[in-house]
Amino acid sequence: MPLTLRVLSWNVHKCVGGVDRRHDPARIAAVIAHSQPDVVLLQEVAQNGSWYGGTPQVDVLGDALGFPHRSYFVNVRFGPRRGEYGNAILSRAPIVRTENVDLTLPGRKARSVLHAELRLTRSDGHTRILHVFNLHLGLSEKERREQLARFLDCGPIRSVHANTPLVVAGDFNDVWGSLGKRLLVPAGFHGPARPPKTFPAWAPVRALDSLFVRGNCELLSLTRPRSKGARTASDHLPLVADLRVWPH
Repeated sequence: MPLTLRVLSWNVHKCVGGVDRRHDPARIAAVIAHSQPDVVLLQEVAQNGSWYGGTPQVDVLGDALGFPHRSYFVNVRFGPRRGEYGNAILSRAPIVRTENVDLTLPGRKARSVLHAELRLTRSDGHTRILHVFNLHLGLSEKERREQLARFLDCGPIRSVHANTPLVVAGDFNDVWGSLGKRLLVPAGFHGPARPPKTFPAWAPVRALDSLFVRGNCELLSLTRPRSKGARTASDHLPLVADLRVWPH
């Protein structure tokens, strides 16, 4: 029997509202909790800055939401006031392995993709590995295309069998909403025909964020919550995907 799984991906903007500029991790947690995800992929998760109370947001959010399994990697470092931020993965299923893949190009801001292997348990007690990749790409079209090419050629991708369930999601900074169709689909990934518009959160006009699957993993739906909390908690809207993971 297949497993059903809900994945939420969101650039949380260091838990700072896009309009009111208010730092409020509880608001972020409430939006995530409302969707009841099994796996959460977050970008721009901050820590070690006085602006954010000095507490690692990955733990603040993980504790508030009851996610026992977490992975986090810092990409950008500022200083004692603004701290540092990076990508985070929160999971209800055990994370059996995790690593970060550097996608930074010379002279550009640090970018990466965070990889985790999750051990999912089926109703019959058997387990299934799901690979998730949480990425945050650069601001220029040329940079993004090069980063996706490097991602597709990285060890963690090349080592995963074509039939093994795999999810890649995050902030593609995809101004035209076409990166996935041009680069990921020819590489065997499947995604939305038209990615939902997610930026800016209060009046979205760009599909900067997206989610794609590969192998024995089916994308059933991809939606963007548009509650008041979702529109104000960050400068991006979250994406919520319902997946079906097949046993073989």
